[in-house]
Amino acid sequence: MSNVPVMKILVTGASGYIGGRLVPALLEAGHEVRCMSRNPTKLDDDPWRERVEVVEADVLDKASLDAALEGCDAAFYLVHSMGEGDFTSRDREAATNFSEAAATCGLRRIVYLGGLGEGDDLSAHLASRHEVGKLLASGATPVTELRAAVIIGSGSVSFEMLRHLTEVLPVMITPKWVSVRCQPIAIRNVLEIMVNVIADDGSESCIIEIGGPDVLTYAEMMQQYANEAGLPRRIILPVPVLTPQLSSRWIGLVTPLPTGVARPLVDSLRHEVVVGDMSASRRLAGELIPYRDALGLALEKEAAFDVATRWSDAGLASASPQENDPEWSGRTVYRDVQTVETTASAEDLFWAFSRIGGDVGYYTFNWAWRVRGVLDSIVGGVGLRRGRRHPEQLRSGEALDFWRVSSVEPGKRLQLSAEMLLPGEAWLEFVINEGDPNTLTQTASFYPKGLFGRLYWFVLVPFHVAIFGRMARRIASAAESRHVPV
Repeated sequence: MSNVPVMKILVTGASGYIGGRLVPALLEAGHEVRCMSRNPTKLDDDPWRERVEVVEADVLDKASLDAALEGCDAAFYLVHSMGEGDFTSRDREAATNFSEAAATCGLRRIVYLGGLGEGDDLSAHLASRHEVGKLLASGATPVTELRAAVIIGSGSVSFEMLRHLTEVLPVMITPKWVSVRCQPIAIRNVLEIMVNVIADDGSESCIIEIGGPDVLTYAEMMQQYANEAGLPRRIILPVPVLTPQLSSRWIGLVTPLPTGVARPLVDSLRHEVVVGDMSASRRLAGELIPYRDALGLALEKEAAFDVATRWSDAGLASASPQENDPEWSGRTVYRDVQTVETTASAEDLFWAFSRIGGDVGYYTFNWAWRVRGVLDSIVGGVGLRRGRRHPEQLRSGEALDFWRVSSVEPGKRLQLSAEMLLPGEAWLEFVINEGDPNTLTQTASFYPKGLFGRLYWFVLVPFHVAIFGRMARRIASAAESRHVPV
């Protein structure tokens, strides 16, 4: 579309999968962009950071929203609490707060990305998505609610679930929902539609269903993925006895998605999600990308380690503490500290420990880390299957196996916060102290919760003795053996 007026646009959820890709698309279209985040430092490593304004605000903190919205023409509402316990009540409160703040600030339009689906028996996930749209539109600001089903793109939650199910399981005993029809859409088309729809200057709220050109069952989507990825045809055996709860646990074991995220997705897949009127999709997106081509584009990005954002980028709830927070002063924190002197340069040391996880692993006892990941998946945690976005590069806020990068200073320091299920909070930190020689300090910290948390730490002390010292020494050794061209 042409002649789109230049606007000042607020993007909520800018550190998430959609938001992180929408921001550069809006900038390319010539708009002025303000990003809203609960933790602005998570955006520091994004390539577009210097081109946007960043404000600290939280949709659950009503007082912070007025300043975030002040002076903006329009806003994208990309906030969702899926996988964070009682997401329904949190999303309800957040949507109400945002609608009221938008009215106060005289916002001209809100664009909200919701979920496709109709009927009186919607899953809790889809029902909540629809309720958020209604609550946003209940205020004075017009709302354009885009409803999409499965979004296909490198790093998307739907793509990751599809990819891992298909690649890990050549034979699948599946629930009935694999035979339900859905209409996937490529992430590129979603972004085109979002950028173009923001120009709507009408005074009425509206709902626009968007989808790609293909209507497929989930089983057909998996078979086409297998074909595109060069895998043998999958054997899929649907049975009626697999409940959503059992299905979500099964998905939690064989994909990067923890059970808390998989459950609402599985619930939603029970419903047919097909676009009733495709005219808006064709008008707003131009040429719609077929499902098979969308898969090919996603696989190319994955193979080239060119994944701009991932489903796990949104991260933890705002209440999650950090190991160096002042409020922790005086509380019990257990630590295992390893210090290694090395002839390696600071650059090589940082390279060595910033490669941790993913295919490289943890430099020692990788089988033990894999067992820990499997145990975490069994109890509903994230496990190790999230892997890494890139084999060597890290940025603050992104997921790394069952960790999240809470802080990264290139050439100096890396801190990871644990997201596996634990009776407490845990961190793993690497710090380079330059001198003659240089020193690597590796610190594993654990804040226990209750008696079980303390028992957990002391039971694992023998494993820490065997693992952490050797890991620090091998990181230093890997750094020393690296040859950097001058």
